[in-house]
Amino acid sequence: MISTILFLAQQQAGQAQSGGLWYMQLLPFAFIFVIFYFLLIRPQQKRQKEHQRLLSDLKTGDKVVTSSGIHGLIANVKDTTFLVKIADNVKIEVDKNAIASVSKSVDQPKATAQ
Repeated sequence: MISTILFLAQQQAGQAQSGGLWYMQLLPFAFIFVIFYFLLIRPQQKRQKEHQRLLSDLKTGDKVVTSSGIHGLIANVKDTTFLVKIADNVKIEVDKNAIASVSKSVDQPKATAQ
């Protein structure tokens, strides 16, 4: 009888402790989310913004590399695509999102009056 009363008292005390500290059980999950944000989500957002800025700054005459590895020179800029010159008399049309990087800008020589 006494052992039953002590057992029930321990159960009630255990329930009171675990019920009052529910936020402590969520603390590790919140900590893991913060780590994931700073290690995975935030750097990916920075890369996306940088790539969008790179695409918006492209102009005719820039040397580019596509995501499939084709090197060429931008011959024409359209709304959603670029016309890329990859060889003499060979031009291909690629989507703007297919541009992976810009090698360098090729400046057209200016004609000087003499």
